[in-house]
Amino acid sequence: MALDTSGIIGQSASLSDVFKMLAKVAPTDSTVLVTGESGTGKELLVRALHANSHRAARPFVPINCGAIPKELLESELFGHEKGAFTHAIRSRPGRFELADGGTVFLDEIGEMDLSLQVKILRVLQEKEIERVGGSGCKKVDVRIVAATNRDLESEVACGRFREDLYYRLNVIPLHLPPLRERGGDVLLLAGHFLEHFCRKKLRSPLTLAPAARRVMAAYAWPGNVRELENFMERLSVLVDGDIVKLSDLPPKILEQVSDDLALDIDERQDTLGSGISEQAPMADEDSAPAVFVWPDLAVLEARGMNLKDFLDTVENRLIDEALNKAGSVKNLAAEFLGIKRTTLIEKLKKRNSG
Repeated sequence: MALDTSGIIGQSASLSDVFKMLAKVAPTDSTVLVTGESGTGKELLVRALHANSHRAARPFVPINCGAIPKELLESELFGHEKGAFTHAIRSRPGRFELADGGTVFLDEIGEMDLSLQVKILRVLQEKEIERVGGSGCKKVDVRIVAATNRDLESEVACGRFREDLYYRLNVIPLHLPPLRERGGDVLLLAGHFLEHFCRKKLRSPLTLAPAARRVMAAYAWPGNVRELENFMERLSVLVDGDIVKLSDLPPKILEQVSDDLALDIDERQDTLGSGISEQAPMADEDSAPAVFVWPDLAVLEARGMNLKDFLDTVENRLIDEALNKAGSVKNLAAEFLGIKRTTLIEKLKKRNSG
């Protein structure tokens, strides 16, 4: 059966890895801990997890642990009996009871008070809850999925999160990459949001000028998909005409990407050409594409190169080609190469320092 990822837009290699993990995990009842920076779309991923599970026809019940005062959160989660506290004029089921047979999503679980963490641990271990003011336990059949933008291992080390609960939640870790590591997904999402907001506001469609596209692809988007969505809505309101120009972008974005787009690619063509291109002849523009020829030891001997020099030459040539194709935008170049942006940056630093 095809994976239902409706609502999640992207074609990058890093997001494809997430989808592969999702396909394996969704049909099980294993507890999942979703991590990722704020604004990456963790709730969308958890909803996809539920939609692809055998619990899909049962309730999906989210609760933001950081948005509800801690003195009320226990009642929200587990319910309460009449008279359990002031204003408890009737008994009320909690989110776990409402989700029976389905999925409970504990968003921002890193914000949860330690006293409540103990009770969540009991639900995971015993599959039962006790209402506030109640005198007995009630069995619940729920799958628990939690999410956080915090480093829970650090929170455990600082004594702010229970170690036993962390290991109970972290059965299946699922990390959602930040937008800056998703390459071409930035422009794919930008186009989607821009079309949506223009249609919603009954205005003619907007397109991004090439220079604006290049800058937006290079920007780090610290607020991730949420920041990009909000920015596209702003453009749909403020931009005159039908094209988003470079001058329509705020100074914050232009200043942040100036260093990235000023990348100076080393001139290495003489070395690269003598080391590789003769072994794999390039076709003329009007001829059929050349067939790749695997290099052999004779290539190294003929050019006086060792294996490391040869591999470095190949790597540098491919990096330069990817950067040229991407207009020096590192995250796009990394996507072309099939590596992480941080890996590309390290390779550039290493060769520039050499």
